[in-house]
Parts: sequence; C-alpha cells; structure tokens
Amino acid sequence: MNDTLVIIPTYNEKENIEAIIRKVFSLDVSAGKAFDILVVEDSSPDGTADIVKRLMTEFPDRLHIEERKGKLGLGTAYIHGFKWALQHGYDYVIEMDADFSHNPEDLPRLYNACAVDGADVAVGSRYAGGVVNVVNWPIGRVLMSYYASAYVRFVTGMKVGDATAGFVCYKASTLRTIDLDKVKFVGYAFQIEMKYTAYKLGLKVKEVPIIFIDRTAGTSKMSKKIFKEAFLGVISLRFRKFKR
Repeated sequence: MNDTLVIIPTYNEKENIEAIIRKVFSLDVSAGKAFDILVVEDSSPDGTADIVKRLMTEFPDRLHIEERKGKLGLGTAYIHGFKWALQHGYDYVIEMDADFSHNPEDLPRLYNACAVDGADVAVGSRYAGGVVNVVNWPIGRVLMSYYASAYVRFVTGMKVGDATAGFVCYKASTLRTIDLDKVKFVGYAFQIEMKYTAYKLGLKVKEVPIIFIDRTAGTSKMSKKIFKEAFLGVISLRFRKFKR
C-alpha cells in the first residue's frame, strides 16, 4: 500500500476510466511517486465497473472499487471515499475527475504541497493569482466559473481563488478534523463547503496552479439543480458555525 489514495468518482465513464487509471499508475516511473486508486462507482449502465474490475486483476492491492446503488451525487461519493481512505490508513487523499480535465501529472505537485510544504489542503487551482488557466471551455462557461469563485470569496471572505475546484489533496489529519457526517451538499457546492470548512477551522489551504482541460469523451454532469445548490448554499455557509 502507498501513502496516497486518489479517489475517482464515476458515472458512465467507460471512455475514460481505463486510460486515467493507467496514466496514474505510470507516475511510478515518470514522476517517481506511486499512488493507489479508489473508484467510487454509482451503478453506471455503460459498464464502467466491469472495466475497473478487469484492471484490478492487473493492479492488485493498488486499484480498488466501491460500488453504490444509484447515482447518489458527487459529494456523497467523495465522503464515502474519504471514510474508506481513513479506514485503510492512507496519509493523503486526492480528489480527481475521471475525464482528464485534471492532468494526472499534476498529482505529485498536489501531494508535495501537503507532504513537503505543509499545507493541510492543496487546491489544484484554475485561477491562482487571477490568471485563468482553462482550455476548451466556451467563454460563457469560463466567465461563469470564474465569477462563481469571486462570488464565493465575496460572501464567505475565504481567500481561495478557485473555490469550486475539484482537484484537491487533503491530509488525512484534515479529514479527521472535519466532521464528515456534517457535510451537507451533494453537488459541486460540496467542493466549496469542504474548503470553507477547512478555512474556518484554521487549517492551511494552499493553491497549486494547474491547467484545466475540458473533457473530450463522455458527458458533463453539471445541471441547473447543481448550480442552484452551489449559489444558494454559499449564503447558508456564511452563517454556519464550525467546530472540529
């Protein structure tokens, strides 16, 4: 077992899942850093789970799958994965999408931000220092995402340039400090809630600049319901009390 677990939530990712798994495991040689993977699979009808199970015979003890009954939401998938990681003794836990919008070669940089630089949370940031590092998104979506993070900063006072980022490394101690059973949001607002909770608890949040590339295979899971949860949820976060 390695000290770092990459959690990849999946729903209908058959076009991407094998390639992303092999790329992460290739870092053993190319980057000199080994990662284990947990796929949290929400009953994809396209056969994503079958692909992962086939690969598990090739990568025993490093590739794992947790299957859930139904499409239960991004936030609950990560909470499930966090608890699994803590139960199995990992020191660092990283969130990553299956679709290559997050470059696996950035994984060692996120890990080092926590393991070497001492951050409690390392955020793979598309907007570090106000610079927009997004490829293949239409300008409307870039502006929506950028100003969504600006809105979060304005409402919460949190000094994180990319509050909605989903490429994040947590120390295990950070996940133990946060009461995971009290995390409320299930969509992309979950990403804001986790960062804001860490911020309010006085933990060190560090942004690591990345280039975000929109998916080329599969379909986005974004919806109006998810966007509404994020927009309104930020206001409720502002007035919530936090404790370790």
